[in-house]
This record gives sequence, structure tokens and C-alpha cells, in this order.
Amino acid sequence: MRYEGGYETMKSTARILHHGSKPCIYNHDILSCTHDDVTGNHLYSGRALGLTKPEDIIQINPFLKNLWNDITAHYSRVELDHTQHVLWDISLERMKLYPKMDDSFFFFGARENNSRPARSWFKVVEHINDKNNFIALGSHLGLDTPKTLCFSRKRWLAGIENFSFPCYVKPALSVAGKGIYRCRNVTEVIQALAYFAEDVPLQIQEEVHAESFLNLQYEQTVTELKRREVTEQILDRFTHVGNQYPSKYTPWESVDPMADWLVKKGMRGIFAFDVAVINDKHGPRFIPIECNPRFNGASYPSAIARKLGIDQWVSREMSTRHRKLSEIDLSSIEYDPSRKTGVILVNWGTILVGKISVLIAGPEYLRAQIGEKLAERL
Repeated sequence: MRYEGGYETMKSTARILHHGSKPCIYNHDILSCTHDDVTGNHLYSGRALGLTKPEDIIQINPFLKNLWNDITAHYSRVELDHTQHVLWDISLERMKLYPKMDDSFFFFGARENNSRPARSWFKVVEHINDKNNFIALGSHLGLDTPKTLCFSRKRWLAGIENFSFPCYVKPALSVAGKGIYRCRNVTEVIQALAYFAEDVPLQIQEEVHAESFLNLQYEQTVTELKRREVTEQILDRFTHVGNQYPSKYTPWESVDPMADWLVKKGMRGIFAFDVAVINDKHGPRFIPIECNPRFNGASYPSAIARKLGIDQWVSREMSTRHRKLSEIDLSSIEYDPSRKTGVILVNWGTILVGKISVLIAGPEYLRAQIGEKLAERL
């Protein structure tokens, strides 16, 4: 493979499938693939607004309609262009009315495939979204994946007492770290298994003592497979709550073979890998943990940063007492395009349930100051 370009690009022999310069219709509702425990998961569709171009169309949950004037005023002040063409309806059936437009989905599952059929894309997403398949493919491609036992359904494993502890018991299909249990011994493994239904595929995986966890993001464009951003994840135990850029490491080679394999099988658009960083006597090791065959938490702030030319930022999900965007005081901390510092609202619709995600641009010391001021005002 040969790499070239600003955001290094990987040439592929795969047929190019992703949308290009044509107007695009966005449906980034997450209900078809998210965990029920994600608070306000019906309100996430608005966070794709910052990705759009003026000629695009976006579908947004009608619950967010009363927030529209405030979010567009904010985006105007920070000079973030976006579409004004909104369908206040997240039904995938509406996409059938725009057959000549390209499309963008948060996740391309069975419902999305029924709306805009693309069988090869659907099949490769379905395959690699299963963490057990990820481990098997990683082993086939020679990736440095963690020691993992994979099961098609819940059952007891003879000899589990000889496995490495602590370990993690987790479903093969999960979002945002939901349903993961850390077990220090056999007894805790047994207790964790009780939380799973009999027919749920799961895996038992060794604990990776990581310095940090990275998100390596790719995009299949009209002409090539692009390496996008490597961001460092911010975690609250197992749950993803933010990202920061740039990252200390950019270990593309740790997952490039799988990225290329996925595109050859039909992957489109944005997808990403979670990679653990482990320091040993030979230097850092980069351990691929899973593939997110979809947009993910890092995709939205990184796309906004790319549009605005921001090269230092952190994104965070934050709690707030407010339930209206107009109640949040961004005076003196709102993003200043001339300085490339300050706050940009990313996932704004979830303010209706008391949380919001933001991008804070600027050098690390300044981001910390701005973050403290924002937290006080939320």
C-alpha cells in the first residue's frame, strides 16, 4: 500500500461507493443500534447538523424544533456553515423520496438497508459489528488483538479458572461500553453471566493494562480510503465521554490491514477502531480492541474541527441543569474564529434531558480554563 496526502490516504482496489460532491440527505438517528440505557438516545439526530453543507438535507427529531433558532444562531456566530433544509421527521421512509441524493447514516443496519438498499455495505457492517467476528478477523490478518474467548451464546466454560484475571465479560454487540463487566475471579464471571440472556453472543477478554485508548477514524470517500483523525479517548470507567486531539500516537499500521479488508468487502463512509496503548520494555504496543463500523462519538467534533481548521481540541459530554440552549451563557467562552479557541456545541438536542456535548478548541492550558468556566455555567 502507498500513503500520500495531507490526511494520509490509503489507496484501495475496492469499488468506490461513498457519496461525493452531490447533495446528501442525513439521517443520524441512533435508535436502531443504541443501548436502551443511553439517556435521551432519541435526541441524538441533531448532532449531525455540523457535518452538513448548505445544499444538504437533514432529518431531525421534531422534539428539537424549538431549539433550532438558538443552535443556528450559535453556528452563525462561530462561522460553521450547515444546511437550512430540515425534515422534522426521522422516519427512514422519507429518504425514499430523494433517490437522486447521496445518503449519510449513523449506522447502516437492516432498517437502513431496507430504505436505501446496499447489500454489501449492510453485510460487512453486520459482520464486523460483532466483536467475536472482529477478533477472528484480527487473528486472520495478524493484528495484535487481546486474548479473547468467543461464544455464540451463554454457556459455562470448563477451565475458565485458568484464564487470565482480571478479565471482562461483555456482549459481542454493544454500544458505548454498555453491558461490560470486570471480573476478578471465577465467582465474578459466574455472577456476570447471570446478566445475559441465554442466546446472547458474548466474549471473555483479558484485561489490557493500557496507558490510554485511541480512536482511529477512517472514511471511504468517492476516490479513496482516507485516514482521518487519531484521537485519545476520555473514559468514565468503560463508558466513552469524550476525545482529545491531537494524540501522542498515530498507529495506523495496527489496523490498516483490517480497514482495507472492510472497504474491499463494501464498507462506506466513516468507520473507526478502538486501540489500546500499552508500554512495555520494547516500547509502545498498539492493541486493536474493536471496530465501530459507523459514525462514533469522535466523528462529530472531529468533522467540525476539520471544517473550521481547528488543530487542537477536546470534546466532552457534560451534565447541565438547563433545558434550553438559550439558558447557557457562552459569553467570553464561545468559539472565536479569529483565535480558533472556545466552545462549540456538538450534540445539542440532548439538553432536553440535561446533558450536552461540546468541542473546546485551543491549547491544553486554555481548554482547561474554558472547560472550568463552562462547567460552572452549566
